[in-house]
Amino acid sequence: MKKKWIISLAMLLALQVMPTQVLKAEEINTSIGQTQQADPAQMIQTKAKMHATMLGATSLQYALIDNGEIVFSGTEGVYSKTENGSLDAQTMYGIGSTSKMFTTAAIMKLVEEGKVDLDQPVTTYIPEFEMKDERYKQITVRMLLNHSSGLMGSSFNDAFLFEDADTKAHDQLLALLKEQRLKADPGAYSVYCNDGFTLAEIVVERVSGIDFTTFIHTSFTEPLGLNNTKTPQDTFDQLQLAKTYNPMNQQEVLADSVNVIGTGGIYSTAEELCKFAELFMRGNEKSLTLETQVAMENFEASQGMWPESGDNSVAYGLGWDSMQVYPFNEYDIKALVKGGDTQLYHASLIVLPEHNMAAVVLSSGSASTYNQMLATDMLLQQLQSKGVIEEVKPVQTPQAPQAPVLATMPEDLIQDSGIYMNNMSAFKVEITTEGALNLEMCNVPATKQTFNYTQEGNFVGADGARVEVVEETNGEKYLWVRGNASIPGIGTLPVSEYQLQKVEPNLVPEEVMSAWNKRVGRVYYLANEKYSSQMYMQLPITYIGFNPEAPGYIGTNKIVSETEAVAHVQIPGMGGRDLSDITMYEVDDMEYMKYGASIFVDGASAVELANVKEAICTIGEEGYTRWFKVPSTLAGKTITLTIPSHSAVMVYDQNGMNVENTYLTGNIEITLPEGGTVGFVGEQGTQFIYKLK
Repeated sequence: MKKKWIISLAMLLALQVMPTQVLKAEEINTSIGQTQQADPAQMIQTKAKMHATMLGATSLQYALIDNGEIVFSGTEGVYSKTENGSLDAQTMYGIGSTSKMFTTAAIMKLVEEGKVDLDQPVTTYIPEFEMKDERYKQITVRMLLNHSSGLMGSSFNDAFLFEDADTKAHDQLLALLKEQRLKADPGAYSVYCNDGFTLAEIVVERVSGIDFTTFIHTSFTEPLGLNNTKTPQDTFDQLQLAKTYNPMNQQEVLADSVNVIGTGGIYSTAEELCKFAELFMRGNEKSLTLETQVAMENFEASQGMWPESGDNSVAYGLGWDSMQVYPFNEYDIKALVKGGDTQLYHASLIVLPEHNMAAVVLSSGSASTYNQMLATDMLLQQLQSKGVIEEVKPVQTPQAPQAPVLATMPEDLIQDSGIYMNNMSAFKVEITTEGALNLEMCNVPATKQTFNYTQEGNFVGADGARVEVVEETNGEKYLWVRGNASIPGIGTLPVSEYQLQKVEPNLVPEEVMSAWNKRVGRVYYLANEKYSSQMYMQLPITYIGFNPEAPGYIGTNKIVSETEAVAHVQIPGMGGRDLSDITMYEVDDMEYMKYGASIFVDGASAVELANVKEAICTIGEEGYTRWFKVPSTLAGKTITLTIPSHSAVMVYDQNGMNVENTYLTGNIEITLPEGGTVGFVGEQGTQFIYKLK
């Protein structure tokens, strides 16, 4: 395992991604010294090389457009880890959630044509859209674009596939939403929501009468001459796509197919995304109207519950992640940013609408966060070269902040001690009479971090991060985190967001707890992803576990009955995204777990592979993946498989690492690992045959 940056816990929550390799101090200083002495183009190339070699990118592509002219354009990294080949400006990358700007532009084009009203209910355009929760009738088109719809998050069953244009994830969304509730009142607050953009994609299709891929081509890619901007529904040479690798074992995989296109499924190049970005620039004949641009740049998230204004890498507009982008705001320059991450590709788009500039960085591997930092460097260099700003301050290795002025803490703050949660984890907050706030991830003592009370009325950590408990208008208390997440020699992102919500112990009747106690420690295997799914890159399992510090909760879900545990945090921004209720049910004496759009089956279903010369495995009528354990008697032995079309066999070692995926490799002979697991994935009635060699 590669070393990782050690970032304060508060900053870790904010970034949610980390570099995959530590830069040595001498490497940082040398690189910075070199770039400071170079011309802008050479400086950008050097910085791009740093990103590609030190931040986990296999390949990277970048471009900058200024008043219609591509000023910087280049690539770094390798075409392939095993094959000869070259990267160029026509190499295509998946742009992940940056696709949301195509969806937003599509909706706004329909608004300009008088065919869509942002403040009309979604049901106006999709009459059959309905949910369990009657509040769904209040969801407007605007709320889809500013992330304030209240939808649970991401219904991604069969959404991320390998070289498979199956539209199931798009096609089944309305049926899935029909069985879901809302996690908040529509418009109450903005929290990142993928399903909102797939729903917006469907709005575009219903209003226009054509599929989304056709719409973006006729409206944008053809008029703008974007010949290398495609979707999984297009026919094109898959070899144009940048090579991708399983992040768990670094094995090459097939092409990334994200089939919720309006949410994250578009492919493009850095230069073509720059040309697309001209839609959002002032005074360009290709752009959307000024009225539309200004509407998109409005700080939409501030209309609901949101921390006080300040530098933040997240501040939603219509489609945009933020319109208050650091460090451009320090130069009084408006900047708009949208990032995108799939499991394999990463993208960042920054637009300076009033200066008619945009920068794009795309990569295979790495992360959109780091791509944004490189795009920032490119734009600052261009602004300086034109005299718009006097100088660009080089990124320095962060120094320890000056000691804050401590103060005597009011005793009433002690009552804010307790358990706090976000969408992923539970934390213990202890506020002492000595004026310290101790933050610790439950069951992970090594994460303990201490903040000290200051004259400013908040708590400050050793790295300068500030935390404060805030009671919001909804009566809930939140841990507000402010600070800078920095990577030496690369860049800095400011953070100012509610990251954790205080929760109270959930008192559960004894008979209810008894039912859940029987499930503790049991493993559940993912059952309803198809053979081409990217979910099989690592053994797809989940566990039932309790946190003794937070009684009455399964993970961060609140137990409400013997079979249900509901998601309950209400955190704007990122900390409350992608929530799912847990429902347990039985079929033929086997227990299943429904978690959002995913179905998991009790690990008791995973019996040992039969130690016989020949055996048959048949997929049942529900079409669920069948899981087996490798017995010690078969460990190290080779089996020969008969694998029907539209199916695959997955093999994992005792650590859950994927050592064989026959859909990717085409192998029919497999050596069974000791302590391993095997999954047979196919459609209803599919029969697999394996023979001992």
